[in-house]
Amino acid sequence: MVVLATKCYVEGDARERALTGLRSLVDNAIGELTVEYEVGVRHDDFPSVTVEGEDSVAARNVLGEEWGAITPEFEPGETYTGTLTSWDESGFVLDAGEDIHVPADEIGLGQGSPEQIRTRYGLVQHLPLQFVYGEPSRLADDERDRLYDWTRGAGRVNVNSATRGEARATVNRAGHANDIVTVERLGLLEQSVICREGTDPPGLLASIGGYLPAELLCVVP
Repeated sequence: MVVLATKCYVEGDARERALTGLRSLVDNAIGELTVEYEVGVRHDDFPSVTVEGEDSVAARNVLGEEWGAITPEFEPGETYTGTLTSWDESGFVLDAGEDIHVPADEIGLGQGSPEQIRTRYGLVQHLPLQFVYGEPSRLADDERDRLYDWTRGAGRVNVNSATRGEARATVNRAGHANDIVTVERLGLLEQSVICREGTDPPGLLASIGGYLPAELLCVVP
């Protein structure tokens, strides 16, 4: 079994849609391998994929590479993925099966408080983030590079509580299909709407915000 480092925290019909989408994504990733699999959700909202068959080891590795994996133990200096749970003046708290505290001094994304950094980089709650485990833990270098890259493009609007298909449909419904490049999947329910050159991210956020019962944060270059 592999526990994916992304969360399914919505309820009702939205949860069923999210899990249907996840099953499709898992099938795309490992469907051609010689395995049988079953997708479920743990009590803490992390999806689990039980895999059996000749290619089960390869299948688990593929899923871990694509989503990150929640592990029962951590080794100092190794890189893992957790979801952004909370933040305060002391730093970020990531859920990686247990709470991982990343102190403010170990975020490594420039000046400002953790809340200011979260807003500047569009870090919506539950966003999967890579960290290096230790005393203290810190954001991984690759993660910092990824987030810095977000501020060098044309801008983006990050959302949670929505699948990629729901986010794309919302953009279309709001009449902005031609104002974006694509919708990038950041997690199962965390997406990034990437703006075209000349599109104003705060304006796009204001336009689509009324259609999505979600947290939205924009990244302005």
